Amino acid sequence: MTTTQEPRVAEHTPRLDMAKLAPDVYKAMFRLETAVRQGIDSTVYELVKIRASQINHCAFCIDIHTKDALAAGESVERIVQLSAWEESRHFYTAREVAALELTEAITVLTDGFVPDEVYERAAEHFDEAELAYLIAGITTINAWNRFGVTSRAVAGHYTPGKPLD
Repeated sequence: MTTTQEPRVAEHTPRLDMAKLAPDVYKAMFRLETAVRQGIDSTVYELVKIRASQINHCAFCIDIHTKDALAAGESVERIVQLSAWEESRHFYTAREVAALELTEAITVLTDGFVPDEVYERAAEHFDEAELAYLIAGITTINAWNRFGVTSRAVAGHYTPGKPLD
C-alpha cells in the first residue's frame, strides 16, 4: 500500500526572522552552540535538545534535532520513546537518563529550583567539566526554543547537513 503525501502547508506564518533582524545575537548563539559541542557527548546532547524542545513545544527545534539525531545514527525507537523516557528508561543508559532528568529540571524552573537529588544523580555520571557543558547545553537549547516559539519558526523544511536559512 502506498500513500501520497500532500505538500506541507505551514500552520502559521513566522512573526520575524531572528537571523536577519538580530544577526549579532544569532551569530553569538551559534558560537555558544559550537562551544557547547566541544565538551558534551553528541548523542547525549541530541537527546537533551529533543527533550527540551518537546517540553517547550518548539516544533521547529524538534524537526531539526530529530533529523540530526537520525542522520547521526540514532534509532527511531529511542527518539519516539523520548517523550515518555521515564517509563521507557530501558531504552537509555543511566548517563542519558541523568541528563534527561537534569534537562527537565532546568527547563521547567516554574516547579522551583533544580532539586539536589537530580543534580547529584547527574554529577554521578558526568565529571565537573562535562556537567558544566551539559548545563550550558541545556541552557542553550532552551534559548533556541524561546527564539523558535516566539518568532513562530516553521518546522518541516530542515535538511541535515545544509545550513539554516
